[in-house]
Amino acid sequence: MSKIRVLLIEDNRLLREGIAKMLNAEADMKVISSSGNGEAFEKAKNLEPDVVLLDLGLKDQDSLTVVGLLRTRFPETHVIVMDLIPAHAEVVEFVKAGVAGFILKDATLRDFLHTIRSVVKGAKILPLPMTGSLFSQIVEQALQGGKIDKLISAVKMTGREQDVIGHIAAGRSNKEIASELNIAVYTVKSHVHNILEKLALHTRLELAMFAHSQGNSKQTPMRSPGDRD
Repeated sequence: MSKIRVLLIEDNRLLREGIAKMLNAEADMKVISSSGNGEAFEKAKNLEPDVVLLDLGLKDQDSLTVVGLLRTRFPETHVIVMDLIPAHAEVVEFVKAGVAGFILKDATLRDFLHTIRSVVKGAKILPLPMTGSLFSQIVEQALQGGKIDKLISAVKMTGREQDVIGHIAAGRSNKEIASELNIAVYTVKSHVHNILEKLALHTRLELAMFAHSQGNSKQTPMRSPGDRD
């Protein structure tokens, strides 16, 4: 059985050595080279790996540029980037550049191996916290070269949730939103929690930035007739 040939580029030495040992313990994988610098392009040219595991935050080279070079020159090589919690905007940019998968550095061994084996078979793998949401639709659109500016409408938001999104985009606090909408502060907090869950976002700042990118930075959000809390 031929093994999956892996080129590992990771700045953190302990993490790099741990990943290499972990992968080499698998019967169907072999780390053909591991490095702590951005020599991915030269190494890929000489070693012809099946998979490049690439640290998203390389110190001496722009990881996005590296991905673009790899995908242009070695289209048969699958690129997987690794990070703690990549920002949504970064994920979209890396998908557009041709990344096949993402691995969070706190992923389980099972998820780590599953991602590598899946991309070799042609699958596209997102970090688990980002799947099953609007964000997965954004990535799908990015893969297809489509527009993402109206995707927020694809997620079922109540009228009140839409109101809250608009107020957050305008920079208002929970207390100010509660006053504007004539609802309790804890109700606003509940709406914010639900919105973040639906959009697979983590903070109000991410939500505000996302809302602005979608054109939802209304100063006076409107509700549809009959909408309730």
